[in-house]
Amino acid sequence: MFMANELAHGAAGGIQSLILTFRSQRVMLDSDLAKIFGVSTKHLNQQFRRNLERFPNGFAFELTREEVAQMRSQFVTASRRNTRYRPIAFTEHGAIMLAMVLKSAVAAEASVRIVRAFVYLREQLLTNRELARKFAELEKRLDAHDESIAALFEAIRRLLEPPIEGETKREVGFHIREQAPPYRVRVNRKR
Repeated sequence: MFMANELAHGAAGGIQSLILTFRSQRVMLDSDLAKIFGVSTKHLNQQFRRNLERFPNGFAFELTREEVAQMRSQFVTASRRNTRYRPIAFTEHGAIMLAMVLKSAVAAEASVRIVRAFVYLREQLLTNRELARKFAELEKRLDAHDESIAALFEAIRRLLEPPIEGETKREVGFHIREQAPPYRVRVNRKR
């Protein structure tokens, strides 16, 4: 019931930490939602099973044995959970529908906080995608810049190498290839 008290004080950060990713979807597990809604996991799952028509595909799904094993290996707290029954994962829409099915004041308040937590995570994901895109652009620019610097160093290295024997060295400068008129000096002899 500690989660219900946190909800009353606006601890949306606590809810965000309970959102997991399974099957490429952001979900919350039945046991976590039960704590948030202030009911037992058994009662929550009973209400879910009694109202299956309200939970179409994409609202909720039962985790496979492999997913449960993966969850246990990744999360230390998951090893303490009672996993005699495979947990049910609820998407954002499933969590909202669950609040409607439970019909309690705590569930109604909690559903608002859950929606805010999912929306916040969605915004964070979009922000991270934008940062990743900008970082990739910067990396491409730096890669092109690095290639230019490497080409410049290679050209300088070639200039510093001694000439190869037998290779005629090209003269540098401007050469006139025409006959110059003879140079004459005029001397004035006045005496």
